Amino acid sequence: MVVPHELLIVYDFEEDPTVPVARRLAQRWPHLRPTLNDLGRGVLNAIKVGFREAKGDAVLVTMADASDDPATIPAMCEKLAEGYDLVCASRYMPGGRQVGGPIVKSLLSRLAGLSLHRLAGIPTHDATNSFKLYRRCLLEEIVIESRGGFEVGLELTVKSHLRGYRIAELPTTWHDRREGTSNFKTVRWLPQYLRWYWLGIRGAGARAMHSPLSPKR
Repeated sequence: MVVPHELLIVYDFEEDPTVPVARRLAQRWPHLRPTLNDLGRGVLNAIKVGFREAKGDAVLVTMADASDDPATIPAMCEKLAEGYDLVCASRYMPGGRQVGGPIVKSLLSRLAGLSLHRLAGIPTHDATNSFKLYRRCLLEEIVIESRGGFEVGLELTVKSHLRGYRIAELPTTWHDRREGTSNFKTVRWLPQYLRWYWLGIRGAGARAMHSPLSPKR
């Protein structure tokens, strides 16, 4: 399945050694667009800039460190074409796999994903994974309130579920990065993850009781 697309590489500052490489590649591949993060350094702002600058009706978030498996993307696009609004690549559903990575971080994300799936009814086993495909209208409706970093993927998943958007998941294999240092900050970002985790749990209870937190759609 060949999908017309553009590829945005979002960078924080002009001195980033990735920038000249990305610009050289852009001369060969017109669909590649190096994009400056003008909201302030950090992964959260980089993702927000990507959402803002992307021109398509669907937006995929994937990491530039090659940890996400691009072979999963065509199947994610097919799910969106079937009518789903958010497609989650899942490490923890049957057929999914995680190779390497910090043990504590892996344990926390696995527990969060499985408990939200079973207790809150969120239709993915891996709500914390950032490797997701979003329909444009979803991103235009949901206001991002995250203040840390990668927890924005969990926020969007929980809020999408509570608003009644259709969510699907597909198995993927995640590989720990082979070079460089991860920007993931477990201790600093944990309270931000817990904020959206508890919203998911509370929202499930509110839906059962037909409270105002129930989905709008």
